[in-house]
Amino acid sequence: MDWDKLRVFHAVADAGSLTHAGDKLHLSQSAVSRQVRALEESLNATLFHRHARGLILTEQGELLFDATNAITKRLDAASARIRDSEEEVFGDLRVTTTIGFGTLWLAPRLPKLYEQYPDLSVDLMLEERVLDLPMREADVAIRMKEPSQADLIRKRLMSVRMQAFASPGYLDANAALNTPEDLQNHRLICQNVNATQVGASATLVQSLMTHDVKSLLTVNNYFGVLQGVLHDLGVGILPDYVTQDFPDLVRVLPEVESAEVPVFLAYPEELRQSKRISAFRDFVQEEIISYRKQLRAQQKT
Repeated sequence: MDWDKLRVFHAVADAGSLTHAGDKLHLSQSAVSRQVRALEESLNATLFHRHARGLILTEQGELLFDATNAITKRLDAASARIRDSEEEVFGDLRVTTTIGFGTLWLAPRLPKLYEQYPDLSVDLMLEERVLDLPMREADVAIRMKEPSQADLIRKRLMSVRMQAFASPGYLDANAALNTPEDLQNHRLICQNVNATQVGASATLVQSLMTHDVKSLLTVNNYFGVLQGVLHDLGVGILPDYVTQDFPDLVRVLPEVESAEVPVFLAYPEELRQSKRISAFRDFVQEEIISYRKQLRAQQKT
């Protein structure tokens, strides 16, 4: 199979349109159409169903797209390794982590990374779904559990516990909150126990719900929970690291605490020598060290 034709096929399958693929490849629609038709003839197979709204892959087309997708990812990896042979840290770095950790901990610290490496471009992908690093869905991940894939380099960064927090304004305006039983007179703000999240958090929320909580607000990420707490809406279940950047939050119910949640940084073995990965890893580790020092100082006071 001719690589040029495969490249055009991949662009069409990815875009779902001859016109959009042509724009991406800087080719006319007719040139793209000829390449796809020639590929179909060489394979003696129909790769697309054509209809008014665009193109849909046939079963044979799906098989070929899976193959070209894997090839493209391998080429991206090779390109990244070639670029990373340079001494300077530059180029694109795709980082994936959870919405909560990405918005509440990582994103506020990125200015320091850009101060060190102004030519670095970070694509921050925040979602609860675990992206496939060996398949190059991302370059590096920060995950709330140890990765299971054997071909990943992983490093434990820190541990997190989910705890209960409220704003001073909320506590001043509402009934006393001394024991978990008092939650029946308060509004609880948390993630839905059925949402994709750390198991330790869901377990903690389930136990709190046994206290006949009067009112409930569920949000599908911790950033939303934090906003509710900051706006005096109720008692929020949040990761303990929020106290560093939001020191006015008051921890309530000290006995309410989840099991320890480990935080890991992981990246593919093939990116071991990547300058961009090394720069990001060192930056995160330095921020973790700073976080731990500040946490110890707070505990002493």
